[in-house]
Amino acid sequence: MKKTELLVLGIGNILWADEGFGVRCVEAMNAAYQFDDNVTVLDGGTQGLYLLPFLEEARYLIVFDAVDYGKTPGEMVIAQDDEVPRFMGAKKMSLHQTGFQEVIACAALADRLPESMMLIGVQPEQLEDFGGSLRDVVKAQIPHALEMALLKMRQWGIPYKPRHSHVVDEHQHVLRMDEYEAGRPSEAQACRFGDDRFMGGV
Repeated sequence: MKKTELLVLGIGNILWADEGFGVRCVEAMNAAYQFDDNVTVLDGGTQGLYLLPFLEEARYLIVFDAVDYGKTPGEMVIAQDDEVPRFMGAKKMSLHQTGFQEVIACAALADRLPESMMLIGVQPEQLEDFGGSLRDVVKAQIPHALEMALLKMRQWGIPYKPRHSHVVDEHQHVLRMDEYEAGRPSEAQACRFGDDRFMGGV
């Protein structure tokens, strides 16, 4: 019997602008809501196959991610169950997507896939901005993404309630979106696409 009723997973890299959409979604969800002990809300980052044990233990799965569907920036795409691997591979943006497709494939081979899966994806606007945060059109989709996830949770009969206390995070608080954005040096002080002193000859 699977130990986790629901795994809510955000994948991506917050250091590359809109690539951080999935991570920022789980950050926002964890800050706003409380769940029973059998629900895991996880920042999966770019861990790839290291996420396999979490996936295999979950009855249900919700994944937040930025995926290049070739659509208008900020446009959201919802995929469910068998559609999820196909949409994850719409167009590779980084190694984490290949890694997560492998996670799904390995769980399927072991016959340990979740009973039902949902991918909540958004079309990125900008990726090549090292140290950048989400673009406004992508950030604006976070509340809608959470609404879609909560709707699915209600359909699955998984309870949640508003969080009335702050999440204690004494070591990672500098990575929260507000502090991360506020602490970024100006473009004059920190390059965005590569240092010309080193990249000029490439």
